Parts: sequence; structure tokens; C-alpha cells
Amino acid sequence: MAILPEDFISKYTRLLGNESTEFFKEFEGSVQKAYRINPLKANMNLVDIPNEGQVPYGQWGHFGAVSGHAMAHVTGVVYSQEPSAQFVGEVVHPEPGERILDLAAAPGGKTTHLAAFMQQKGLLWSNEIFMNRAKILSENVERMGLQNSIVSSHTPAELSAKLPQYFDKILLDAPCSGEGMFRKNSTAIKQWHKDFPQELAELQREILHEAVKMLRPGGQLIYSTCTFAPEEDEQMIAWLMAEYPEFTLKTIDKPQHTHISDGQPSWADKQFTDGRTAQSTTADWDELKKTARLWPQRLTGEGHFVAKLEKSSAVPLSDHLVKPLKSTVLSREQQKLMALFISETFANFQLDKRQFTLFGERLYLAPDATPDIDGMKILRLGIEMGTFKKNRFEPAHALALAMHPDEFLQSYDMNTNDWVKFVHGDVVRPDPSLSLKKGWVLMVANGNGAGWGRYVDGQIKNFFPKGLRFVVKQTGDDLLDDMY
Repeated sequence: MAILPEDFISKYTRLLGNESTEFFKEFEGSVQKAYRINPLKANMNLVDIPNEGQVPYGQWGHFGAVSGHAMAHVTGVVYSQEPSAQFVGEVVHPEPGERILDLAAAPGGKTTHLAAFMQQKGLLWSNEIFMNRAKILSENVERMGLQNSIVSSHTPAELSAKLPQYFDKILLDAPCSGEGMFRKNSTAIKQWHKDFPQELAELQREILHEAVKMLRPGGQLIYSTCTFAPEEDEQMIAWLMAEYPEFTLKTIDKPQHTHISDGQPSWADKQFTDGRTAQSTTADWDELKKTARLWPQRLTGEGHFVAKLEKSSAVPLSDHLVKPLKSTVLSREQQKLMALFISETFANFQLDKRQFTLFGERLYLAPDATPDIDGMKILRLGIEMGTFKKNRFEPAHALALAMHPDEFLQSYDMNTNDWVKFVHGDVVRPDPSLSLKKGWVLMVANGNGAGWGRYVDGQIKNFFPKGLRFVVKQTGDDLLDDMY
């Protein structure tokens, strides 16, 4: 049972009135696990993940706990994500071909959700200011098989200087006081104090100042938090619209069966939250009903706030032109090795307006519409194809996860025993009757790529990354925490 701060209890008793009893009671309950199925994969059928019912506001969301060593998780078919957090991606709902920015993207729950809508088309830029978290984001982008994502680690100000008015939609799942994390994270409780939401609100305003610079005229800004604090929710949207009158609120659809609530217009006034001098504005904040609140006492989930705003198409275009990605010229030897690898490995390989880009000896296939990235901290640029080594090209693990088995000339469908050996790093010995040729083989688990092997002399040498290897257990002691 979570021991809640006295100031927190006092605040939400005042705000919620009679409903506060049910609100506080939820903190005594257990956390409901959930996940999303990844439609980018060749086979979305689950063999080792429980399905305890569908999340009511997410087309790919299901209730149930995910093991980090489950086949569906290792091959990127599922992403463990708290149920109410899944509503945010549904609100953004990007279209294939759009340019999307996920500005505070780690660990990757919302980025990988947005990618599901985009169907590998367009540009999905995922940014995280802290490098250690950006690496986790990049790993999840790889596991889920995203081909059109750029992962970077920059401050919002650094990004806005490079990419003015570049994006059709921007998601800011803002750093917040994390009150919706109290039930699952005791650290969130320990760091909370009565002024904490206001401190985070100041940071959120700084980030929003930069976010609006990167949104094209007519584009949409989706703002979300995992906190209940009006300072970071209704008051933040009221501030944004007063500061930037070119923005208007768009109504978020809230089907009755989802039990999603309207935002609270009266909470835009600070007298409702901190008891200090009221700072009311002359504006009519009835519009804030268009925002969405997900309360744990009203639905299954830890809680969220979401607002969708649209920037006027009348805003003048920026004079700063974003330059396109500079072309990479491969050496004659690299061209030869790459041509050989493609002919021996792919059934039908198409660039589709994408272009190869080198980082040292590592080759990436950059998404269409990639801008100039000179001087930027980029962790992932579309698909990592592989690495040039002496007299050979070695494919990357990311390539095996990003494409479907029927796109490769050679694949091997692993049975249960093969899977146990493969994820442990052992050699796999296929049935001698199979007509495998010497060379790279896509290792397939339940219809999806799981990694690479190389067939030589009747056996498949294992190229499953050493850092990902594990021993398959029959117990459920490796269950994942839901990730936002």
C-alpha cells in the first residue's frame, strides 16, 4: 500500500470532494499490466503472452503481463505499456507519410505506438535529452522493427534551432510530477512535495516554447502528462493558449464506454490548487472540457492527461530552410560488398527514396525526408543495415527485426528447441533435408525475424547479439514493468 504525502491528500480532497475517497482507495490496489501488439510485424499472433481482454481505447492494446524473455517480446511483437498511457498515441493518430516529432520519447512506448499508425512511411523523429535514456529508446525502436525513425539526444532548444516548422505533429509527453506513477513507483512518492508540480510546470513551459517553433502552420501539438496536477495540466494549456493565441484546442473523442473524463475548466485558476492569490484570466476556459483526463477510480489504468491543439495555418512560414540529408558516397569496395550482400540476401530490395548513410563503418538506411544531421547526436537513423568489415559485410540485428521473412532469400523457421538454443547463443543444426545455401540466414520465430545465423557445413552459426542472450526459463520471474 502506498503511503501518500499529507499535502497530496489534502490537495486532492479539496479538488475531488466526495470522489476523493474512491481516488485514494485506488492507491491501495494492484497495478493492472497491459501491452500493445505491433502491427508492423509479419505475424501478430501471440503464443506466449496472456490476453486478459482489450484495452477499451486502443485498437492494439490488451491487458496482461509480459515476460521480457517471451518470444513475442524478444521479436518485437509486443510492447509492455501501462493501459492509460496507450490513449495518448490514439489521440496523436499520425498518418502514413507525415513528419512526426516525439519530443521526450524515452523509453519508447509512445514512439512505437505512433509508428504503428505510420506503417513505415513518413518520418518519426524520437528525441530524448538524457543519453542513457536515449539508448533505451533506441533499443526499443530497434526491437519493434521501426524503419522510419530517427533517434536523437538533444535539448528542445537545440532541435528547434535545426528544425523550425518542420513537423506536421508534435507529441510532448512532458516530464511531470508523476502522480500517476505513485501506485507502481515508490520513488515518485518520495520525490513529491507540494511545490513539485509548480516546479515541473516551469520546465514544461520552457519545453513548450521550443516545441511550438518546430510545428508547421496548420500542424497539431499533443501535450500529455502522467500526473493529476492542474498546475501541469489545465493550467498549462490555459497558459499555452494565452501565450500563443495562434493555437486552438481540438476536441478529443471520449466514447462513453471508455470512462474518459473531460478536463476541468475551473482548475485553470490557481486558487483551486495552491490556495495562494488567485490568478484568474478574463478568458472563458470552458474550452478545457475538450481535453481528456484518465482517472484511476473511473477506468483501468494509472492515470493520464491529454490535450490536442492546432496551430493556425495563417502563421507565416519561417525564413530558415531545413536542408536535406547530405548524400553518402560509398567507396568502390563498399559498393561491391553491398551489392553482393543485397543480391545474396534479399528477395526484392527497394530503396524507396531512402538513402544509405555511413557512421564510421556502420551503414544505415535513412528514412525519406531526413534533414541534414551534421553536428547532431543521432543514435539511430532509420534501419541499421550492418557493418563493413574486412572483405565482407555483416548484417545488423536491427535489419532482421525490421523486415519480414518473405523479403529475404533464406530463412529458417525455428522450433521450440531451436529457439532455446538460439537465444542462448548456441549453434543451430537444421534438418539436413532443407536446401540451405552457404551464407546469411534469417532466423524466424513464430513467423517473425529474430536475428541472424550463417549457414556453413550443415549448421547455422549463431549471430544473436551477446548482450541479449539468455537462458529460457519456465518461470514468470522476468515480468516487465509497464513502460510509458
